[in-house]
Amino acid sequence: MHLFRIALLAATFFIACPGNAAEPSPPDAGKPISIDLWPAAPPGGDGPQGPERVYRKGSHVGAVSNVSRPRIDIYTPRHPNGTAVIVIGGGGYARIGIGQEVMPTATWLATQGVTAVVLYYRLPADHWPAVAPFQDAQRAVRVLREHAHELGVDPAHIGLIGFSAGGNLAGITETRFADSLYPAVDAADRLSARPDFAALIYPVISLQQPYDTTRSGRELSTQDDSVQAYSVQLHVTRATPPTFLAQAKDDPIANIGNSLIMHDALERNGVETELHVFDTGGHGWGMGPPGSEVAAWPSLFAAWARRNGFL
Repeated sequence: MHLFRIALLAATFFIACPGNAAEPSPPDAGKPISIDLWPAAPPGGDGPQGPERVYRKGSHVGAVSNVSRPRIDIYTPRHPNGTAVIVIGGGGYARIGIGQEVMPTATWLATQGVTAVVLYYRLPADHWPAVAPFQDAQRAVRVLREHAHELGVDPAHIGLIGFSAGGNLAGITETRFADSLYPAVDAADRLSARPDFAALIYPVISLQQPYDTTRSGRELSTQDDSVQAYSVQLHVTRATPPTFLAQAKDDPIANIGNSLIMHDALERNGVETELHVFDTGGHGWGMGPPGSEVAAWPSLFAAWARRNGFL
């Protein structure tokens, strides 16, 4: 394992569960609440019909697709520390890895005292516009910030953690927070959409060549300017929040160059960043198999987050 360190970012993240609530009621420990992201129909068309699809078997067990009700599901830990993390699963913008990536991470975050927030976002593969997941993630930061005090969250301690395509979604959210990705709908949209930190785990960063081989890029290509719009490294500025990165060199889906070019863009702009490159691990490891190299990332992240005052 090789460590590239410039500075540090702190993060803590989120959990998932279904529900219905325009205004959150006081959460019970271990009992999630759910907040719809949009007060009426979400922007960008009608989207899919019918219930969400949950994958029951195969390599994508626990994943979700056919999302028509974008929302955040919030878990308050028994001893909250004031930090909240929105956890964003991957799946090539065709599904969301709730079972294998999001929920194990959210459960672990809750043990660290972090309020875990699970994002159910709309998918271009379900015939939503390419911009739809980015609208949902930007709106999720604002809605969470609007309800922060009710949830026992410090509005200046809201982070993201994203896996694979979810890393692309988190990366665009942390770099393009000042862009108006949708028309304002209520008071929440007057709040900042900038997360305070982010962690990108085996992320899809660039849609440019030679990294234009992922399903994420193909699903986003329905938008004419998708390469420019959704290549994260092109949008890094000095205002980008601190960012933690972790990826394996033998990743067969997202080339390790994704994390390297993101780290370089962050460094050039003076943004605090920490990059961990593992020799082996492949792709899609979530919390990491016990005993594997990549299973070290949660403790590395937690240590980094504590040093930066987020945990």
